[in-house]
Order: sequence, then C-alpha cells, then structure tokens
Amino acid sequence: MPFSLMLRTLLALVMLALPLSAFELPSKSTQCVVAVASDWGATHVTLTAYEKRGNQWVKALGPWPCRIGKSGLAWGLGIHPNPPGTKLKKEGDWRAPAGVFHLGGAWGYDEAIQKHPKLPYRQITKRDLWVEDSNSPSYNRHLVIDHEPSTAWEKKQQMRQGDHAHSLKLFVAHNAPPKVTPGGGSAIFFHIWRAGGTKPTAGCTTLSEDHLSQLIAWLDPTKQPLYVLLPQAEYDARRSAWKLP
Repeated sequence: MPFSLMLRTLLALVMLALPLSAFELPSKSTQCVVAVASDWGATHVTLTAYEKRGNQWVKALGPWPCRIGKSGLAWGLGIHPNPPGTKLKKEGDWRAPAGVFHLGGAWGYDEAIQKHPKLPYRQITKRDLWVEDSNSPSYNRHLVIDHEPSTAWEKKQQMRQGDHAHSLKLFVAHNAPPKVTPGGGSAIFFHIWRAGGTKPTAGCTTLSEDHLSQLIAWLDPTKQPLYVLLPQAEYDARRSAWKLP
C-alpha cells in the first residue's frame, strides 16, 4: 500500500476513534438554550435557558414545555460532532435536529418586536421566501424576490402563509449557510405552537407565544447564544465533556 494511502487511512481511523468528548461548547458562548426530550422518539421537550456567570451556568428562563418533531429526533448538522455511522436528519422526515446549534435572527409579521438592539429582525412580507426545495441552489436560504409570488414554486416557499404559528420565529442554524447539505433538513425555527401545544411539528421547536417572546427578548447576540437539543440519556452522557449547563 502506498505511504500516502496508508497515511490517509490512518488519519481516517484516528478521526473515527476520536471521542465525542473532544468537543465542548465555545467559551465565548455565554447564553445557552437547552431542550431535553425523554428519548429519541419523544415529541415533547422541556426547555430551560441559561447564562454563564464566571464558570457557572445559571438558569435565566424556564423550565417551559415545548413540542418538537412528530417523529422525534435525529442527529442534526450543527457545531457538534455526530457519532460515526449515525442516522442524520433528512428533509421531510418529521424529526427535530438533535445537537448544538447557533441561534440566528428573529422573523415576524409585526413591524417591530421586543428584542436586543443587535439581534437581527425582519418583518416578513409576501416576497420573503425560505427555500425548502432540496434541488435548489438556494436550499435552506432566505430569498427576497422582486415581485409578488406567482409560480407554484414561489408560493410554496413563502414564509408568510397567513398562519399565526409562524407570525414570530427564531432561526436555528441547522444545516445552515455557508455549508448546506442538500436534503439535510431546512427551515428549522423556534415558533409559536399550535392548538395550545397539543400538536407536534415537522421538525421545529414550538412553545407558547408568551414564552417565545420572552426567549427572543432575552437573547443577546454579543453572547453568541446556542441551542442544545438532546434526549435525556445523550445529554447526561455528554454534559461534563461538552460543558453543558
């Protein structure tokens, strides 16, 4: 076997052997939203928000009940390492992405919302699209078109659907730009739950409108907030090594 091939093979084996404990939350992230499910098939989670003071995570909000994907969870594409050979979230699988994710900006129907001055917010218009078409070069990206949506494709991607559940949203950076995997899952947000929390989701995390408003108002982009979503057993197994709250 050529030496170069041996070296590549050895490096690949080393990478596979690296423990998940090699990862930990970024030290500059001092706000962390944690949602824990009972198991991989659960559609309910409990959410608690924490802020780091010194070396300690201190509870800031919650615990609050939330709903997630109709089919539970699957490992997602965030900043965390995924176990080798694991089944990952896919487009249309009705699963919420598990792992550690950056939180993006807020979106809503209102002209303005209560938020940190540095948190990006966009009022959604009929021309705002979020592309969920895996075959599009704009997959899992926000687009603003220069005309009223006219084609069936444009209408399907519209962010504004006259649906109160999506009238306030917070982006979860799963499979997010600039590195987007086609078919890896798109349009993952926090948004308002349906029917008082009696309905699961297609993959988003939903909670009451009041709690979502409180969460968005609390977030400080300068503290590089994160979202951790895991089943209880996975959270317990990684809590120390990953330096989770």
